[in-house]
Amino acid sequence: MTAAPTPANLESVTAHVHERYEAALAEATRFFMGEADVQAAARRLAARLSQLGVPYVICGGLAVAAHGHARLTSDVGVLLTPDGLARFKERWLGRGWVERFPGSKGLQDAEHRVRVDVLLTGDYPGDGKPKPVAFPDPASVALVQEGTSIITLPALLELKLASGMTAAHRLQDLADVIALVRCNALPREFGERLHPWVRPKFDELWQAAQQADAEA
Repeated sequence: MTAAPTPANLESVTAHVHERYEAALAEATRFFMGEADVQAAARRLAARLSQLGVPYVICGGLAVAAHGHARLTSDVGVLLTPDGLARFKERWLGRGWVERFPGSKGLQDAEHRVRVDVLLTGDYPGDGKPKPVAFPDPASVALVQEGTSIITLPALLELKLASGMTAAHRLQDLADVIALVRCNALPREFGERLHPWVRPKFDELWQAAQQADAEA
C-alpha cells in the first residue's frame, strides 16, 4: 500500500511545478510543429528500416496522431517481425541505437534520447497472455504515407482494444479508441471490420464516444 503523502514530500512534489509546466509547454509546441525529438527519432528509425528492406509500421501515440488524434507522446512504437528486429540490431546496434538493457527488444535512440518500444509479430497486446488478437505481420497492416509506414486504423483499433481489455494499467488505449472514433466520425458499423473478439468493446466505446462532454 502506498503511504499517504506527508507535508515534507508534498513540498518536494510541488517544488518544481512551474518549471515542469514551462518545459511541457515548450515540448508541446515542438511536437505540434513536428519538431519534437520523438518525431525526429521516428523519422530516423523509419529511414534506416526502409534502407534495410525491413517491414515495419509505426504504432502507439504517433500512429494515433497520424490517424487524427494528436496527443503528446514521448516514445516511438514500432511493430517488427522477430527477424526484422534481429536484422536491425545486427546493422545498427551501437551505431545510433542501444538496447534498453542487454538482450531487450526495446531500444533507445542515442542521438535523440528517445525510447523505442518494439512490438513483435506473434506477441500479444495488453497483459501479454495468449488471446484471439496478436500483433500482426507489419507488411499486412501497413499504410504508407510520405515514405513512412503507419499501422492502418482497423489494426490500430484492434490492438488498442485488446490491450485495454486485458491490462488495467492500459486505460489510455481505450481512451485512444474513443478519441479515434470521434475525430474520424467512425460509424458504428466500423466495428464489423474488426476481430469479433473486440467488437463488443468497440461498440461499448463507440456509444461512449457519442456522449458530449459537459461544458464548464
